[in-house]
Amino acid sequence: MWLKALFQPSLNLSVKLSASHVAHVYERPGRWMPVEDRAALAAVLREIAARSLPAGQLDYGVFREDSGALDRAVIMLIRERGSGRPVAFNALALLDVNYRGRLETVTHLGLVLIDPEARGKGFSWALYGMTTLLLFVRNQLRPFWISSVTQVPAVVGLVCEGFSNVFPSPAGAVRRFDHLALARQIMQRHRAVFGVSEDARFDEARFVIEDAYRGGSDHLKKRLDDAPKHRDPAFNDFCAATLDYDRGDDVLQVGEMNLAAARRYLLQDVPRNSLPALLGAALFLLVQRAVLPMIYWLSPTRQWGRLRPWRENGRV
Repeated sequence: MWLKALFQPSLNLSVKLSASHVAHVYERPGRWMPVEDRAALAAVLREIAARSLPAGQLDYGVFREDSGALDRAVIMLIRERGSGRPVAFNALALLDVNYRGRLETVTHLGLVLIDPEARGKGFSWALYGMTTLLLFVRNQLRPFWISSVTQVPAVVGLVCEGFSNVFPSPAGAVRRFDHLALARQIMQRHRAVFGVSEDARFDEARFVIEDAYRGGSDHLKKRLDDAPKHRDPAFNDFCAATLDYDRGDDVLQVGEMNLAAARRYLLQDVPRNSLPALLGAALFLLVQRAVLPMIYWLSPTRQWGRLRPWRENGRV
């Protein structure tokens, strides 16, 4: 499978997390996965959501096969190695924006859900960072923008600690023009990705979406007492002071995935026994995006598919 994945333009690989669990990453599965496999993947995500959310099902994004969300999603699905039972997933969304006069992609951190029976088994490091690290390596270590929409203090803290140049944060982060320009485009063009209705007001000064839970994500709304807290009380206090939980506010965070963030993640978050498997996957992606193009360049007389096509009677 690894050899086949080496020549695929989208991520489609497995990473061993522990002796009992494995993660599989699917990038834009709606573009290459057969119809029946896409339906099965969406059904698995709905199954985990049904076990994770007692209030009911979600009705937006990757949970709806007709939404087109799988065309722009990166899904990381965690299964038990023996039984294959799905226990958790992370659904990232790739958002097209115009940035400094060119088309760029913002990686929206999206939704994380864990089966209640699998909570406390140490999946956080994988669900909240592994996919973005793999995308960073596959992007030849070039920085890219990330975004997150949440009302959960623990997630706000994970974003601030896991990425660089994050706004807003309780550490007194400065809002740059880049933050504002990207946030405006996300709110204008991509509200459906995180289930926010078009009439929800966005406060550009605080990056707060007011009354956000009226666009398909209704079952995710929490009270402050029920929202998982961060170990650092600064993030809990920040959310309590910034968000109106009775109304249903969310905070939109914008930051960067760069070399400093990748270094912190590898040194601080990844368990030592999982590091070899993750580094192996990263090395594989570096070979795909850095070494293979060099091999192609050094072999000018050979055809290399789309990279160097030929006509039947000679070169193009």
